[in-house]
Amino acid sequence: MTSTSTDRDALAEFGYTQTLDRTLGRFASFAAGVSYISILTGTFQLFYVGYGAAGPAYVLSWPIVFVGQLMVALCFAELAARYPVAGSVYNWAKKLGSPTTSWMAGWIMLAASVVTLAAVVLAYQITLPQIWSGFQIAGDGTGPYDFAVNAVILGSALVIFATVVNAYGVKLMSRINSSGVAVELVAAVVLVVLLAFAAVRGPDVVLETNGAGQGRELGFLGAFLVASLASGYVMYGFDTASSLGEETRDPQRTAPKAILRALVASFALGGLILLFGVMAVRDLRDPQVGSGTGGLQYVVLQALGGGLGRVFLVGIAVAVTVCALAVHTAAIRLMFAMARDNNLPASRRIARVHPRFKTPVTASVLVGAGAIAILLVNIRQPQIFTVVTSIAVVMIYLAYLLVTVPMLLARLRGRWPGEARPSGFSLGRWGLPVNIAAVVWGAAMALNLAWPRAEVYNATGPQHWYLQWGAFVFVGGIALVGLAYYLLRQRSLTGVLPEHASPAVGAPAVDGGTPA
Repeated sequence: MTSTSTDRDALAEFGYTQTLDRTLGRFASFAAGVSYISILTGTFQLFYVGYGAAGPAYVLSWPIVFVGQLMVALCFAELAARYPVAGSVYNWAKKLGSPTTSWMAGWIMLAASVVTLAAVVLAYQITLPQIWSGFQIAGDGTGPYDFAVNAVILGSALVIFATVVNAYGVKLMSRINSSGVAVELVAAVVLVVLLAFAAVRGPDVVLETNGAGQGRELGFLGAFLVASLASGYVMYGFDTASSLGEETRDPQRTAPKAILRALVASFALGGLILLFGVMAVRDLRDPQVGSGTGGLQYVVLQALGGGLGRVFLVGIAVAVTVCALAVHTAAIRLMFAMARDNNLPASRRIARVHPRFKTPVTASVLVGAGAIAILLVNIRQPQIFTVVTSIAVVMIYLAYLLVTVPMLLARLRGRWPGEARPSGFSLGRWGLPVNIAAVVWGAAMALNLAWPRAEVYNATGPQHWYLQWGAFVFVGGIALVGLAYYLLRQRSLTGVLPEHASPAVGAPAVDGGTPA
């Protein structure tokens, strides 16, 4: 029996027939996780947030967030080895929790993915105008809305590109993504070396706070918790490797390794970039280092000079591009997974796989349109970046909790590992403590991300309570609308669509619904 037929048979055990194109190999799977995390995108997009909040000491939050996210990634690696299916978080919650939990995990993750795509493409604005002033299309960059309007223009162009590529097929997406990740990894390694040579101080600079915390109720701890958001915003999305499980060869062994390798590689290279970056800062009190118009891009240009620095900014632009592509890809697979279970409006159309491109084209267009709509709604908001990013990441952490909490309950009730099947990865006796740590970390970080800080959710006037409490208001609203829709409408319709049901098992009921 060939590897492809074995993978097809494994998918049939979940009640689905193979409709997507199973062509991805090990590097492509790893690249999907790396490009979603995207160290160059995240570190350069968010450096100014962390540095502005806690000075060079913000770098210490990087290993703390890594350890917490590693606990989550280890849990996900176990799940990827057992359930390598599209829409990872949604399908994992379906195996572990109640029908309502499963739908909410999928709904929140889907909403978060669309918002995340909108947040990622905004990174073009922080990078491209520093490469060439011609990229500042709206105004000259000095007007009150120039930054926000131009960010929407550049971001929308990137969303359209990602939509076209993903609609064309996973092979093209994989080629572009893998090539972009290779460029990103090489650029990251070279950048680490060059920043190390450009350093003007030692590693003890990470103990410098620039006076952060003065006047705060919690002192430096309060400032550090804000700074840690910059690290928390970066290290997620490693589950993308599993979300492409139905398009990956031998996914039960490939996906778990890809998840962990993507996180570890991103931590190592990103941490070194941040460390040598603060060591290379010429003036620790320079306000441009902690400014959205400066940040790490400004540090690199100062340390390496205009010519060489701009070469690396081009590398960052490539990283942003493939990051947007990976986020868009993961969102499509999640929407497809929910739709083939008849768990979304117009599910049959959304779940339809194009006969030539072997990809759900409608889902690709809907995800892209949703991201552009979010950008357009915020076109004249100067604080668009921090608000959109913060809300997106809060929802990601909540969706992860809707997997790790049911997983922990299953362990405590003696229902894990569940079905006996060959597994490419297992935590064994470490499973319970790792799972507990993942839940505690996820809950603590979600609360820290959502905390109503004016400097995060309402940094510029006028001040409005609903902006400062933005995470609770908007995330809560999205969750309540989704829950009401599911309970009042969708729950009674749920069931695998006949065209996606495995012939071996027919069209089984899903999430408590009746067969389609």
